[in-house]
Amino acid sequence: MAWLTDNMGTIVVAAILAIIVALILRKMIRDRRAGRRSCSCGCEGCPGSATCGKRPGAERGSRSGAGNDSR
Repeated sequence: MAWLTDNMGTIVVAAILAIIVALILRKMIRDRRAGRRSCSCGCEGCPGSATCGKRPGAERGSRSGAGNDSR
């Protein structure tokens, strides 16, 4: 019990930081599922704009790779 009271400040700060990180991750996951970008800026000057937010294979119409003639 003495250890708990000696480290109460550290425990409280760690718990607050864990909650903040969990809330940030939740927002990022919800934004990603909604199709929003993480940087919130325009893509015109971005070097990765050609691949930003696109899934590999999405332009082929199938995620399974069926009908892929590249082999």
